[in-house]
Amino acid sequence: MDKKRKEIIARNEISELHTFNLGKIPQKVLIEGRSRALPIIISLHGGPGTPIPFSGGCRGLFPAFTDRFIMVYWDQLGCGMNDCKLKDAFDIESFVDMTVNLICEVKKLFPDNKIILFGMSWGSVLALKACYKAEDKINAVVVWGQVLKNLFLNDEVYEALEQSGISERKMQKLRSITVENFRDKDMQLLSNSVRKYTDGYNNKQGEQAAIGPIIKGLLTSPDYSFMDFKAIMMNGTATSTRLWPELLKIDLTEALQNVTVPYYILQGDTDIVTSTTAIVGAVEQSENSNLHCRIVKDSGHMPGKAGMDEVFDTLVQVANE
Repeated sequence: MDKKRKEIIARNEISELHTFNLGKIPQKVLIEGRSRALPIIISLHGGPGTPIPFSGGCRGLFPAFTDRFIMVYWDQLGCGMNDCKLKDAFDIESFVDMTVNLICEVKKLFPDNKIILFGMSWGSVLALKACYKAEDKINAVVVWGQVLKNLFLNDEVYEALEQSGISERKMQKLRSITVENFRDKDMQLLSNSVRKYTDGYNNKQGEQAAIGPIIKGLLTSPDYSFMDFKAIMMNGTATSTRLWPELLKIDLTEALQNVTVPYYILQGDTDIVTSTTAIVGAVEQSENSNLHCRIVKDSGHMPGKAGMDEVFDTLVQVANE
């Protein structure tokens, strides 16, 4: 760990690794901020099982954020520093309950601080569902890449792939995938195809976020072992038999349109994984003053530099409201 990072950690009033019982399971959570009086951001990462960019190994890595907020970094059960094999009993609601438990634990530590949930992709499912179960404890939600319905298996994805020049043979294979016959290798085929042939994941025109310093920072983290680092991508989430089948069937339209806390959605303009077109339509139809949507140009499902800048600016705006 370099000198600059040590200095960042040293100047933070709070930089603590806690163990909370989330879903009745002890899990490690890193809490870090320049001052104990700052508003709190509880980060809910994507995946399931992909704690990037904000993870439990990020102590001292994001001074721009920790100078303005108290950041709560949770590697969700089954990955990172909380890696384990997920039993068949773990479903979406299990993770929602863990999220609510985390909110309650943070509120105990900081009863007077504003709490904002920040979810990315899969984390947006947890954020949306948790804001109904803990609306008295949170002040706002900000998400990047809101999950709505019909993930991957929809005409928008098929049309984008067909227009990309993908082979007819592969296209037929993709169209044959259904929720009922869905297997792990199908997810690999779908995600790899969208990533390779379209701008749905990463927009090739936009400037990419600097991932190298984050990877280096996690490798030299004072809180991560090498096995924790490895469990960012290769982890126990892969043993889940319920999460992806449930995600493919989920429809959060009604829940989203009826939110009762300020809810800010940031979407890449070429995102077809969590369809920006569908999100814009749902927000416009809702006529809910709590619901806001912002489109980031030249961005896909994964936020590039412009996307991360918009995330930061929106969190600052929401914290000051």
